[in-house]
Amino acid sequence: MNEQHMWQLADGLVTSLELTGVSLVVGCLLALLMTITLITRAPIAHWISRGIITLFTGTPLLVQIFLIYYGPGQFDAIRESVAWNWLSQPWFCAMLALALNTAAYSTQLFHGAFKAIPHGQWEACKALGMDIIATLGVLLPYAIRRAIPAYSNEVILVFKGTSLASTITIMDLMGYAQRINAQTYDTLTVFGLAGAFYLTVNGVLTLIFRRVEKHALAFETA
Repeated sequence: MNEQHMWQLADGLVTSLELTGVSLVVGCLLALLMTITLITRAPIAHWISRGIITLFTGTPLLVQIFLIYYGPGQFDAIRESVAWNWLSQPWFCAMLALALNTAAYSTQLFHGAFKAIPHGQWEACKALGMDIIATLGVLLPYAIRRAIPAYSNEVILVFKGTSLASTITIMDLMGYAQRINAQTYDTLTVFGLAGAFYLTVNGVLTLIFRRVEKHALAFETA
C-alpha cells in the first residue's frame, strides 16, 4: 500500500460517516413518528408502523439494500416517475435502507422507554388536564433520555452496517478497501487498516455517548 491508497481509505471513511449521519437523522425522525403512532394507537398508522418493524427487524440488512436498490427498477411505473431520480441512485437507496432499518429498531427502543415510564407520571399529566399531545410533549424527552444507552449501540450498528453499501457500487470505506485489495493483493494490510478505521470511529462514538449518557441521566442520581 502507498500514500494514495491511504487517502482513498480516508475518502471512503468520509462517505461512510456521511451515510451514517444522514441515515441516523432520517431514521430517528421516522422512529419518533412511529413511536407516537404506537402509543396513540392511530388506526391505520399503527398497523403501518407494526408492519415496518416486522419487515425490517425480521430480514437481513443486505437483503433490504438489494430490494430497495434493484426492486423498483422492475416496475415501469416507477422508472417513469419522479421517484426514479432518487431510487436509481445507489447512495440514496443505501441511506433509505439503513434509515428504515434503524427506524424499526429505534422505535422498539423508544416504545420500550415509554412503557417504562411510571404510571403515576401519566396520571399526573391527566390530572393537570393535558391532552395526549401535551402529555407526549412532557414525557417524550424523558423517555428519549432513558433510551440513550441502548440507542448508542444502534448508532454503532448503523455505522458498521454502512460496510454493506459497497455491494451496490458505493465507494465507502469497505468499497475502497475491496478495490485496493484487488490491486495489491495485500489482504491482511488492507482489511486490517479498514478494520482499524471502523474500530477507531466506534471507540470515539462510545466515548461520546458515555458523556451524553452521563449528562442526560444526571437527573436520576441527583
